[in-house]
This record gives sequence, structure tokens and C-alpha cells, in this order.
Amino acid sequence: MTVNVQYAEEHFADLIAAVKNGEEVEITSADESAYRLTLVKSVPTKPRGPRILGAGRGELVVPSWEEWKAMDNA
Repeated sequence: MTVNVQYAEEHFADLIAAVKNGEEVEITSADESAYRLTLVKSVPTKPRGPRILGAGRGELVVPSWEEWKAMDNA
């Protein structure tokens, strides 16, 4: 479905309902730019519970000094 910005402002709840039902909504504006509303599925999170010391080992990588300098120059 393609609608203009004014319609989207007035019927936003209806457009969200359409997206929830699997429809893709494109919103066009006078300056010829377009925006698309799509459903994004949530990313599963880790189960919550008591924290265990060392459970996150290997998940954080600290860059070397050379890598830090290279990031500053980018």
C-alpha cells in the first residue's frame, strides 16, 4: 500500500494494524522521498536469571592499541 504523508499522519494506527497483518506500507512525500513501514521481528534475548561470574567470557573483544589508532584515523 502506498500513501502520502498527510494520510499517514491521520491514519497512523490503521497503517500500523496493516503492517501487523503482513502488509508493507510505503509513505511518499512531496519532495519525492519515500519511507517504508515493515514489521521487524524482535531478536531473542538471553534468559534472565542470576548473574554468574565469568559467564560472558569471550563475548567482549578489546581492540589492540594499533586497532584503536586505526579507528581514530578512519
